[in-house]
Amino acid sequence: MIAPDDEPSGGTAPPAGPPPEPRPIIERIGLAAVAVVLAMLFGGVAAASWVGGELFLAVMGAVGCVMTLWVGLTTLIRG
Repeated sequence: MIAPDDEPSGGTAPPAGPPPEPRPIIERIGLAAVAVVLAMLFGGVAAASWVGGELFLAVMGAVGCVMTLWVGLTTLIRG
């Protein structure tokens, strides 16, 4: 049996706490540097695939490169 205390609260959310603190700048720079390294790897896969004639893999590598750079940039800017 379900006790009355175990039932959902009727769709009300718990009170929101304070907003999370932004990451320190050194951590944001480090995460962006990791993103750049991974984007370079994706770019290498895209270039090698293009030269090798694997167009689908080249496009997927390029998309991975762009998305990784985008996430690294937003991490650096927004924290």
